[in-house]
Amino acid sequence: MKKKSFAVLGLGRFGTSVANSLADMGFNVLAVDSHEENISQLSESVTHAITGDVTNENLLKSIGIRNFDVAIVAIGNDIQSSILTTISLKEAGVPYVVSKAQNDLHARVLEKVGADRVVFPEKDMGIRVAHNLSKTNVLDFIELSKDNSIMEIIPPKKWVNKSLKDAHIRQESGISVIAIKNENSIVVSPKSDYVIQSDDILVVIGLNRDIQKLEEE
Repeated sequence: MKKKSFAVLGLGRFGTSVANSLADMGFNVLAVDSHEENISQLSESVTHAITGDVTNENLLKSIGIRNFDVAIVAIGNDIQSSILTTISLKEAGVPYVVSKAQNDLHARVLEKVGADRVVFPEKDMGIRVAHNLSKTNVLDFIELSKDNSIMEIIPPKKWVNKSLKDAHIRQESGISVIAIKNENSIVVSPKSDYVIQSDDILVVIGLNRDIQKLEEE
């Protein structure tokens, strides 16, 4: 199976955190920034690191940006550059573009010009976004400690149409379902006879090592 590939454009605190987290998880990561010192700090961590102006369409074409599965626009305080880069990425055909916003107005503009997802910079958001993007069945990820996490997931096919008891989730996976969400409601502390549906979202808690095994299924 082909590894998912990510392009991280802009290497401030947020962009560096995303790039490092994705690289640590074994994905192909291209990092681009206009400052040589930012590139040098990441050059040994990511697959490729390039110094250049991410708003330059010719540069984006030259690095084959359209071949990446996901591009993250992590440009700092230059709102105009982040908007222009987002437009360029969508026009180039990047399937999924995530753009960092400075405020609500900036976020609305990014959504209008085609950003598939808009995030707001927070101290540890990079790690969380990396987990979100790298796993197709993971919808949200909150690290409680270095050993434990809470995660929203799409249920694996083997659990669908089975009750929580019959799915043997705790016994086989070592994780606990603490809530179940769907279009109509949210069930907190669901009973063991709850039958999992394909459109349910499961909120689970457990050890990171057990969750990692679930992500790989």
